Amino acid sequence: MSVKVEKIPHEIQPGRLDVVRLVQVTDSHIFADPEGCLLGLNTRDSFEAVCERVQREEWRPDALLATGDLSQDASPESYQYLADYFKEMGIPTYWLSGNHDNPETMELYLSNNKVFSAKQLLIGHWQIILLDSSVRGKVHGNLAVEQLKFLERALKRYPEKHALVSLHHQPLPVGSQWLDQIGLKNSDKFCEVLERYPQVKGVLWGHVHQEFNKHINGCQWIASPSSCVQFKPGSSDFSAGTEAPGYRYLNLFSDGRIESIVHRIDNMEFTVDYSIKGY
Repeated sequence: MSVKVEKIPHEIQPGRLDVVRLVQVTDSHIFADPEGCLLGLNTRDSFEAVCERVQREEWRPDALLATGDLSQDASPESYQYLADYFKEMGIPTYWLSGNHDNPETMELYLSNNKVFSAKQLLIGHWQIILLDSSVRGKVHGNLAVEQLKFLERALKRYPEKHALVSLHHQPLPVGSQWLDQIGLKNSDKFCEVLERYPQVKGVLWGHVHQEFNKHINGCQWIASPSSCVQFKPGSSDFSAGTEAPGYRYLNLFSDGRIESIVHRIDNMEFTVDYSIKGY
């Protein structure tokens, strides 16, 4: 069962009227155990290194999007750690769930005066919509009917605002055979909704632990690296990548343009066990 979407959108004011500045942090895979490792990499260490780099951005983000697989074991302890850490960062944070997460547990723990469960954000000239593509007990994604209806209602209500839609699972193939088998299963229905609303300027996701950026008919389709282990682009079978942990910084301009850049934590050593063939 997915968390119900809110009827009232959350609204914040951007730091500048001509641009909305966002950071996407995704696939942190935090464990209840502080020493928990994914493929030999301590996920709290890499998550904190990423967040410390975010804090050093020249322009402070207006909001942070945490786009799923925030926990590896869906434990209360992992979500409490994340809630406390995001609160300490002081950036308004909005989350959605991934296939490793438990939406109900997230709802209980990921909420304070800086971390929000709202799935519709109005900020400047933009509307940001966060969808739950997780399916209980499955690795692949699917958008339930209520999620698709919520998406359509939100887009219909604010036709004057540019829209960025975010979810966990990839709605487009990214070129890795094993990953593309566990993406969004009903991407056709998702895309049918988007095609009716030309104000959608971007679709943003996690799940694939790698960079992806493609322009299609005036819309950018974007994936970002994980804050922990990366997946090797173009691989047929499961394979960890050699790239460092990272995150994405996005500028959403008042004319509908999206500019973004990936930052990686390349000033410290991260050890990954490449002999492990799954996660």
